Amino acid sequence: MRIAVLDDYAKVAAGLADWGTLGAEVTFFHDTLKDESALVARLAPFDILCVMRERTPLPASLLRQLPQLRLIVTSGPRNLSIDLDAAAAAGITVCGTQSRKTTTSELAMLLLLALARNLMPESQSIAAGGWQVGLGRDLHGLTLGLVGLGNIGQQMAALGRAFGMRICAWSPNLTPARCAELGVAPCPSLPALMAQSDAVSVHMVLSDRTEGLIGPEALASMKPDGMLINTSRGPLVQTGPLLSALRAEPGRRAALDVFDEEPLPADHALRDADLIGRGQLLLTPHLGYVTQATWALFYSQTVEAIAAWQAGNPIRQLTA
Repeated sequence: MRIAVLDDYAKVAAGLADWGTLGAEVTFFHDTLKDESALVARLAPFDILCVMRERTPLPASLLRQLPQLRLIVTSGPRNLSIDLDAAAAAGITVCGTQSRKTTTSELAMLLLLALARNLMPESQSIAAGGWQVGLGRDLHGLTLGLVGLGNIGQQMAALGRAFGMRICAWSPNLTPARCAELGVAPCPSLPALMAQSDAVSVHMVLSDRTEGLIGPEALASMKPDGMLINTSRGPLVQTGPLLSALRAEPGRRAALDVFDEEPLPADHALRDADLIGRGQLLLTPHLGYVTQATWALFYSQTVEAIAAWQAGNPIRQLTA
C-alpha cells in the first residue's frame, strides 16, 4: 500500500505522527503541482492521499484519472475543494480530522496589531540601521468591524473587547437578534460596516455567493486610515479594487494571509514593493492554521483515520 502526503511545505509532516505503524510506503511531497496532467502522473501510483486543507484541490476530473486511489484523508472536518460526489462514485472513501478552534483568530489579531503599531516599517527601519519612523495606533477605543459572525468572528469579537474595542458586524444572513445575543452592534450593509470601522476583519466561507464580496463599493467606503484583515479565503476580497483603495489613501492598510492563488506567484499584483515598503500592505503565506499544536492534531488523526480504514471501520467520514 502506498500513501502520498501532499503539500508539506515546511517538511514537518514526517515527524508529527507515527506513520510507521501503518505498514505502508509513505511519500512526502513538499510542493504544489498546478498542472492536472503532471498531478495525475505524480498521484497515479498511490492508494491513499493525505491532503492539507485546500492546497491541492481534488475535482472530479482529477479523481476519474486515479483508478488506484481508495482513500483520501483531509486535515480539518471539511474540505470544499474535494468533489465528494465524484469520490463516492469512484468508490473512494473520504475522511477528515478535527481542528483547533482559536488558531486563526489569534493570527487575525496579530495582523491587526502589526498594522496598528506600524510593526513592519519600524522593524525594517531598525534592520537598515535606522530608528523610529512613525506613530502607531492604540486599539482601545477603535471600532472593529466583523464580516461574518460565525465561530471565528465570535472569537474576534471577544479578542477585540479585551483590547477595549467597540464591535460591530455584518453578513448577508446576520440578524439583529443574533447581534444582540452576542453584544455586537449590527450594520445595515457592508459599505456601512466599512465606513464606520477603524479595522475590518473578514470571516466568511467562500462560495459562489460570497466570491468577490468585498469589492469596489465596500473598499471605497473604508475610512482614510482604515485597516482590513483577511484570514478567510483570498477570493472574498477583489484584488484590483483593494490595491486601488490603498493607493487612493496612504493611511489605509491591509493584511492578507490568503490569496486567490496559492502559493502566491512571484509576479502577482499583490507583491507591490511600494505598498509593502510603506507598511500599507502586509502579506503572510496562509499561516492561519499553521501551528505546532494544530498540525500535530491533523497528522496524528490522519494516521488514526488510515488505520481505522485499514481495519474496515472508517472514522470521521465526509459525504456530500
